[in-house]
Amino acid sequence: MSTLPALLPPEPDAPFPPVERALRQPDGLLALGGDLSPTRLLNAYRHGIFPWYSQGQPILWWSPDPRTMFATDGVRLGSKFRRGLRRSTWEVRADTAFAQVIRACAESPRPGQAGTWITRDMRTAYERMHELGHAHSFEVFDGERLVGGIYGIAIGRMFFGESMFSAVSGGSKVALAALAFHLHDWGFPLIDAQVENDHLLGLGARLWPRPRFKAAVAALTAQPDPVAPWTDRVGRWPASRLADVIAPAGAASSEP
Repeated sequence: MSTLPALLPPEPDAPFPPVERALRQPDGLLALGGDLSPTRLLNAYRHGIFPWYSQGQPILWWSPDPRTMFATDGVRLGSKFRRGLRRSTWEVRADTAFAQVIRACAESPRPGQAGTWITRDMRTAYERMHELGHAHSFEVFDGERLVGGIYGIAIGRMFFGESMFSAVSGGSKVALAALAFHLHDWGFPLIDAQVENDHLLGLGARLWPRPRFKAAVAALTAQPDPVAPWTDRVGRWPASRLADVIAPAGAASSEP
């Protein structure tokens, strides 16, 4: 196996190398270069690949193994948090504030990180994907104040989560749980959460080996689903409903 990532050719529709060629150290680094055009991004996600790099670096493309995954009926919230949700007046919407969500994700401090990987070019690229109907956000509002959100890419019946944020404690948990509930209702079984951390595992994420992840992505991205904003599909949805539709921590899921 090569000890260097592949250099992508300039053509946006050029194929990526097989994900099995990704490095072990650093885990999942597959290729560098290219661009963030919609054609290349869609090609990447269809093969379980995503861009992740810092300002001043070339674009780096990753496919780590194992992969951090949520079953859409497998997100879990603690009992105390769910009890608080019953009294919540927060409201969930979709695709009404995409630029605000990605900006908030970029500007949110991350423990152990000096800066953000959501560069200006990344924001521009994903906002373009949103305009084309491929990138979506779930937003949590307290009145008209944005208190949490999550965004990612949908292809077929597969959702690839990119980042989430909280402006108020619990905002990102509500965004993730509401996203999962609606995706499950729409026939999306999985959310890709990319890279493992304790927070995601505590919310119900599981680690999938590459062959299982690769097969699921191939099958789900090939399925039809409308490429369009999700605003009308979600409406103005009360976050308090999550207390009744999201299972407590420790409960089993029907993970495929």
